[in-house]
Amino acid sequence: MTEIIGVVERLWRYPVKSTAGERLAAVAVDDRGLAGDRLYAVRDSEGRLGSGKTSRRFRRMDGLLRLGSRLGRALDGPELIDPLGRTVPDPTAFLRAYLQRPDIELAREDGVSHFDQLPVSVLSTATLEWLREAVPTALVDERRFRPNILLRTPPGTRPFVEDDWFGGEGHLGGGGLRLAFVRSSERCAMSTAAQPGLPHAPEILRALARAHGGRLDALATVEAPGPLRLGDRLRLA
Repeated sequence: MTEIIGVVERLWRYPVKSTAGERLAAVAVDDRGLAGDRLYAVRDSEGRLGSGKTSRRFRRMDGLLRLGSRLGRALDGPELIDPLGRTVPDPTAFLRAYLQRPDIELAREDGVSHFDQLPVSVLSTATLEWLREAVPTALVDERRFRPNILLRTPPGTRPFVEDDWFGGEGHLGGGGLRLAFVRSSERCAMSTAAQPGLPHAPEILRALARAHGGRLDALATVEAPGPLRLGDRLRLA
């Protein structure tokens, strides 16, 4: 038995990891995730990737969130957009000057995945609207949480409804796309960081920690590839 749990309201991909994303009307989804999502990253001489945090795989590089990126229909190289909205002619040269790091380059994914966790993130409007009410002093926007899919859920849907999907399979649209929902993301300070139009808001992370252990969204793997479009219905099986 399947249940319709929502409709795709917005689609996002992030061609260069940790930069602002691009909104899409439609996209192909393959085994790796949304075509072109996090396909590129800023990489240093040690092989670590530019991010909002430092770990074994990642190096914190402040300023990336103020940049944008887009692919359009091509996957052979992204456009990098500076804080004034201008396309950068030489992304690597610009990044070295902008971040003041001569050892970095814009690199395509090779042997090391650019994803923090799993390839597809789905966030419900029910959870997003709850967060807006919980922290009225903050500007709460899905861009802070970098989902691939913002799902419009019916009125009255409880917040953090994404938890109910774990272990289930989501069917999207009529083209055969299937996602396996696994777990939620553990949020870090990147969710509160300033970016264009959104000031620093540490109260968001505090509210999430109190209400839901700092977790937000539903992460999924791709069980069967297919097309994805605005307005597609998500059915849970």
